[in-house]
Amino acid sequence: MPLSELKQFLGCSTPRAWVEKALQEQDLLLIDHAHCEKKAASTAMQLMFRHPTRANLLTKMSRLAKEELIHFEQVCRIMRQRGIVYDHLDACRYVGGLRHLVRTHEPAKLMDTLIVGAFVEARSCERFDALIPHLDQSLAKFYSSLLKSEARHYQDYLSLAKDVAMEPGAPGLQDYHQRIALVRDLEVQLICAEDSMFRFHSGIPTKANLVNINQDVKYEQ
Repeated sequence: MPLSELKQFLGCSTPRAWVEKALQEQDLLLIDHAHCEKKAASTAMQLMFRHPTRANLLTKMSRLAKEELIHFEQVCRIMRQRGIVYDHLDACRYVGGLRHLVRTHEPAKLMDTLIVGAFVEARSCERFDALIPHLDQSLAKFYSSLLKSEARHYQDYLSLAKDVAMEPGAPGLQDYHQRIALVRDLEVQLICAEDSMFRFHSGIPTKANLVNINQDVKYEQ
């Protein structure tokens, strides 16, 4: 999928201020990136355990979990090479905020969970793309290598959500599209609102957390 389609799906680009903060906090960025990959694998595994009779979901989530764990190992390797210690981090409000929209009854719960997963993967891909032009050659190459798989993960989540929507007794395609719009609106709010905590999926850094940076950094919002 072209990145232009993925970015249109998201509804907004990552604000320049986040990119600037990420360049200042590359150690923290990598630590949280590792956490994100591990959490993504865990989410895929949880879906497999909760829905053991859904063959297509099992296939896609199994492949996704494997890839995310490989990415986790790759990030940890880069961190070791750079002398960065992997440590615990508190989660930011992003994923928790989106999950507040997930309904509690099935199959709407599964469909909503998959839609949220699609937005998380799409935003990850968009942020890799935003960072690549400003990173050192080694890290830029690594993030470039992740773009294709992250875009496929986003498509897999959406495809599975659509399948659920079309099942007998399920919400239907109209509800599917309405939920995508609902999650998109909240996702834009979370990405564009000020955020006191810097993480891979955090919002705009508060002014108190911004530091003067090299003015040569360029990023189109």
